[in-house]
Amino acid sequence: MFSLNKLQPNKDTVFFRDGVRRIDFVLSYVDEKDGEKKQERRREFEANLEKAGLELETEDKTDSKDQKSYFLKIHAPWDVLATYADVLKIKVPFKVSDIPHGRDIPWEWLSHPFRLPEHVMHPQSDYFTYHFDKTKTDFYLINDKETFFPPSTRNRIVFYILARCPYYKEGRKEKDKTGIKRLLSNGTYTAAFPLHDCRYWKRARNAECESERYNLYKHWARFLCFYKEQPLNLIRKYYGEKIGIYFAWLGFYTEMLFFAAVMGLICFVYGVLSYDDNISSKEICDAEIGGSILMCPLCDKKCTFWTLNSTCLSSWQSHLFDNEGTVFFAIFMGIWVTLFLELWKRRQARLEYEWDLVDFEEEQQQLQIRPEFEIKCTNRRLNKITQEMEPYLPITTKCARYCLSAATVIFWISLIIACIIGVIAYRLAVYASFASVIKDPVRKIQLVGRFITPQLATSVTASCINFVTIMVLNFFYERVAIWITDMEIPKTHLEYENRLTTKMFMFQFVNYYSSCFYVAFFKGKFVNYPGDYSYMFGKWTNLRNEECDPGGCLIELSTQLVIIMAGKQLWGNIQEALLPLMRNWWSSRRGRHHPENHYSRWEQDHVLQNFSQLGLFYEYLEMVIQFGFITLFVASFPLAPLLALFNNILEIRVDAWKFTTQFRRPVAAKARSIGAWQEILNAVAILSVVTNAFIMAFTSDMIPRMVYLYAYSKEGSMKGYVNNSLSVFHISQIDKPNLPDDDDSFDNSTTCRYRDYRYPPGHDKEYTHTMQFWHILAAKMAFIIIMEHVVFVVKFFVAWMIPDIPSDVKARVKRERYLIQEYLHNYEVERLKLQLSANKCLVLTAQTVSLTFLIV
Repeated sequence: MFSLNKLQPNKDTVFFRDGVRRIDFVLSYVDEKDGEKKQERRREFEANLEKAGLELETEDKTDSKDQKSYFLKIHAPWDVLATYADVLKIKVPFKVSDIPHGRDIPWEWLSHPFRLPEHVMHPQSDYFTYHFDKTKTDFYLINDKETFFPPSTRNRIVFYILARCPYYKEGRKEKDKTGIKRLLSNGTYTAAFPLHDCRYWKRARNAECESERYNLYKHWARFLCFYKEQPLNLIRKYYGEKIGIYFAWLGFYTEMLFFAAVMGLICFVYGVLSYDDNISSKEICDAEIGGSILMCPLCDKKCTFWTLNSTCLSSWQSHLFDNEGTVFFAIFMGIWVTLFLELWKRRQARLEYEWDLVDFEEEQQQLQIRPEFEIKCTNRRLNKITQEMEPYLPITTKCARYCLSAATVIFWISLIIACIIGVIAYRLAVYASFASVIKDPVRKIQLVGRFITPQLATSVTASCINFVTIMVLNFFYERVAIWITDMEIPKTHLEYENRLTTKMFMFQFVNYYSSCFYVAFFKGKFVNYPGDYSYMFGKWTNLRNEECDPGGCLIELSTQLVIIMAGKQLWGNIQEALLPLMRNWWSSRRGRHHPENHYSRWEQDHVLQNFSQLGLFYEYLEMVIQFGFITLFVASFPLAPLLALFNNILEIRVDAWKFTTQFRRPVAAKARSIGAWQEILNAVAILSVVTNAFIMAFTSDMIPRMVYLYAYSKEGSMKGYVNNSLSVFHISQIDKPNLPDDDDSFDNSTTCRYRDYRYPPGHDKEYTHTMQFWHILAAKMAFIIIMEHVVFVVKFFVAWMIPDIPSDVKARVKRERYLIQEYLHNYEVERLKLQLSANKCLVLTAQTVSLTFLIV
């Protein structure tokens, strides 16, 4: 046994023992005593890898820290890389680009504090690229064969071989026994991963290592770099285009959130500054107006008659979000979401060009048949294209599985709705309890009652319970969605990911947004009036439908939105950052302060978390759910984009820290877009216009105020609006079950007020809706139609005005294709000339030899 100090210089490296051949992939396994089948599989698999041209080197378990893990190091020599680069049509450089990219930007010096060093932002020169052709190696810029293909391309090629290499004996065609994924699933190997190029906090000792991981950590993954731009080209070079496009999208989304956050903050500040102009709140708080208005009980038995001025603070809070600026902000967000999606398409097109993805067909990479499909589908049929037998799922089996899947989805969505109904029942039941404790907030509970009303207490506690329910259900839904998708047995990885995306978003949409939909569109809409209250599930339940505050339900929707959105973001950051930090702290307490002194490079990476194929799926899902919160219900809480902005600034660095320090290096994968998430974002954007229009019309109190101001106010102001918006009911006509237990709570008053537009007692149309109610309803419908049409027209106009691909990118793509064809033509002409001249030389030589022979 060598000492650790002697082994250290050789083991903390990304090269074979000879120090020349680079380690492109590592497989680990544990040699079990009773694992003869696994040993046989490994022997056949490794023999077939060597037949494929790969070079292997094994690290014995005696050299590993745990004394039981073997590590198989894999190197792809030039011939293998060249062959598969030709097969995979990998683009490689053949000439330095002469197309200018940069343009002088006015006031460019202002952006210097936010910029990163040039070698980090642009880790490699810009080249003209073309698909690799093994027969034309002299056409490409090959200075050194060992470094021509970057590590990300090398590990992608090796993984392609590993995924298709069989582990059956020669002569036996058991095509289901193929690929590293099958070997990982049956425990033959415990892990398969490419190596990080160095430790993240320290440069590699070997000068030939790029130390790109160190640069990513230093300039990107630390939170102190939150104000800096992202090194997208270095991310793409190290992790591949699929991860690069995610961080490009997340960064662009965060940049666009800045404008929405500024407008939302302006809207909120307007609400604060217009406090003094809020006549309605002044009337509610006025002891002579609000204090003289006796309101009908809000629940049966436990709720007393109450004075309107007890909701003084609530009315002021409501004004912060329910004011004239909210309408403007709702329209602005409808346009903002269109600009975001359209400008992202342009940004994406630019990245496609810069990252050589213009001609890339994602299906070529994603259409590989899943090993699970091959295992579970025992039926075979002839593929008309390849003329080979392939597994398939019979139509009867497929229909049965789809029906079971649909039934399961419906069942779990019904369970979500049942939970929401349970929370609503809690709200109805607990409101009476809060009302009995807080009977007169102003006089009886001086310390707390001034700030907490029964409505607010019920809303906050129900929102917290709803958030906990969401988190618990979310735990189950992730597993249910994966189980359902596995049961359907999708054929390809692309199908699997798209189906899982659809199911998970469907579950999460209902789970996260249903309670907000209830408060926005159902609460307070089906109350009826004191003499004929509506009850949930009938009168026998004694669960009377909830009423909104005199100021409307908008403040409650804001409370609901803040608790669920902020709670989800806080919980997500705890899971992503705090828990890994605690694990690292615990590891350091156990004596692993300097892992490089004890572990080889492959062992250091082996103990990191595996980055699964669905790793990015959960990152996208988290952001798309947040996108729904800030678009679907943003009219109720203009500060939502500001909260999302702060969260995303942290999210970028947390995700960067995870990828750089906590995960093994993922296999580089290509992607030219964000995939199915683009369509989901488009659907949410369209739905957001409808939801915000309905929120402004039916949840906000803006339309009734405007109708009163322009049609019913005698002074042309909002004076008298509060009195106008409350109807009168005769107390003697209230049914006994609806009266409070405290009969003296109404101080001998004969009437009470309630929020509605109905004729007073004694009128010919007693307790039926007044004409003002129908005027307001007509105004609400007109507002919805006008707002939707205006926003949709602007959206489609903006989408039409902004082309998906920038004109300069189109020109560069055409210019590059033209130059590539020209260079290829010149190369082929020169090559032909050389062949002709060589042939002439051969002919002349042959003639000379013939003449010499004749002379002799």
